Amino acid sequence: MTDSNAEAAGRPFFSAVLTPHRSLGPRGFVVLMTCLSAVCFATGLLFWKIGAWPISGFLGLDVAVMWLAFRLSYRSARAFEVVEVSAQEILVRKVSPGGRRTEYRFNPVWVRLEVVHVEDEGVTRIALFSRGRAVDVGAFLNPDDRTSFAGALKAALATARSGGPVGNPA
Repeated sequence: MTDSNAEAAGRPFFSAVLTPHRSLGPRGFVVLMTCLSAVCFATGLLFWKIGAWPISGFLGLDVAVMWLAFRLSYRSARAFEVVEVSAQEILVRKVSPGGRRTEYRFNPVWVRLEVVHVEDEGVTRIALFSRGRAVDVGAFLNPDDRTSFAGALKAALATARSGGPVGNPA
């Protein structure tokens, strides 16, 4: 094998970046919090006017707790996973919301892909097993995305086991 062919064999031919989905974007968050604050403020004024002023504080607490819950949700969305498959290696890199990185490397010939499929829910788990080690992949994905990714990863593993993609690497 020439140096260029060896280099091409080590290059990933499959690469996927998996990120958690958040259905409410930053603009929607501002709109939601503005509406919630306005409703709680108006309700708080009403209760203040009738003499039940302590309720106003609890309505403000509702807004603060909702804001905190969304901030924590957006923080957890900073996590991601990178899955790369080459003819020689499978690399799974997990990055936590705080930025901590963990890498797992597998030989594609010896790795076993386990896809757990539940009839009503779809794919509920994707895991790579090798030498007594198991790594879950895409646990934060929804079942449809997990099903799609499992199919793509299975095809990439089959390609890696057959020696890599067919074609001229130049």
